Amino acid sequence: MTTIGIIGAGHIGSQVARKAVEIGYDVVISNSRGPETLGDLVAELGPKARAATAAEAAAAGDFAVVTVPLKNIGDIPAEPLAGKIVVDTNNYYWERDGRIAALDNGEATTSGMLQDLLPQSKVAKGFNHIMYTQITTDGTPAGTDNRRALATASDYPEAAELVTRLYDEFGFDTVNIGPLSESWRVERDRPAYGSRQNAEELRENLAKAPRTL
Repeated sequence: MTTIGIIGAGHIGSQVARKAVEIGYDVVISNSRGPETLGDLVAELGPKARAATAAEAAAAGDFAVVTVPLKNIGDIPAEPLAGKIVVDTNNYYWERDGRIAALDNGEATTSGMLQDLLPQSKVAKGFNHIMYTQITTDGTPAGTDNRRALATASDYPEAAELVTRLYDEFGFDTVNIGPLSESWRVERDRPAYGSRQNAEELRENLAKAPRTL
């Protein structure tokens, strides 16, 4: 069975782990405080999950989900992620992360920044514009009328395809924005961010997003 290495066990990482285990994935999850602090979560998740260091989670995963504050992405272990697809959930909260001029000025994207730090990995945007609680509650079977859609973006088609498959397994349709350079369309405070949308509505909101705020 496929193993997901999850780096970051906060709201999003924990919810992705819960849903992943539910649908049959194995999960190796880490946080910044050490695996010994994840005992309660791992006990809840059951035998398909274990806690580890970030490097161990990165190495164990067939692919990885990185879900840490943007200000901490420099701590992500690059070597064990080489050659792997990395799903990036990040958003820029300047109140937490400090001001980043390249993002404020529309010269960069959050996922593009992670891709720069992981040049041997294949980064794809995922799970960044849905409330964390809804990751495990809003999914519906494929073909459901008005099914919720989530966006992805990547410079690598195979990475976008993996996120598309994962979204479907979690119960969501996918809208592929294109390369990471376009992933700003689904970042914080833009029309596609946070609200529940079907695929048509999501495409409309992505199209009308302003580049700078």
